[in-house]
Amino acid sequence: MKTWKKTIFMTLLVGTQLPALAAGIPVNLYKNPHCGCCDVYAEHLKTNGFEVKMINTNDMASVKQKYSVPEKLEGCHTATINGYVFEGLIPAEHIKRVLTERLPLKGLSVPGMPVGAPGMPGNKKGPIHVYYLSTSSSPKIFASF
Repeated sequence: MKTWKKTIFMTLLVGTQLPALAAGIPVNLYKNPHCGCCDVYAEHLKTNGFEVKMINTNDMASVKQKYSVPEKLEGCHTATINGYVFEGLIPAEHIKRVLTERLPLKGLSVPGMPVGAPGMPGNKKGPIHVYYLSTSSSPKIFASF
């Protein structure tokens, strides 16, 4: 097979398998029923192969307390996937990495509602950080986008 054909074949093979990494993985997404960005974020996850169950609640504080999300790392919604907690507008690729590599951590967080993150329209004004979800006084960065 010629090199360019092999490159195209491998690109298609790998590219079509990425959504399959999350296929069939259930996500419980706890959100305020009036939050539109959470709905858009759920579509981001669905587009990336996740099966999202939306759980509307008017008491997000109790959800964050139940999953021990520190106030400084709170986002607009809380998702649980395979025993992990994902707080806020985390790109699907970072969630997939945690799930695929079975990383020994509690979860990840993108605090607040940063413009340019999945679910939030607009252009980013700089890098957005994804933090390890922990109670550490100084959160550590897992990745940036």
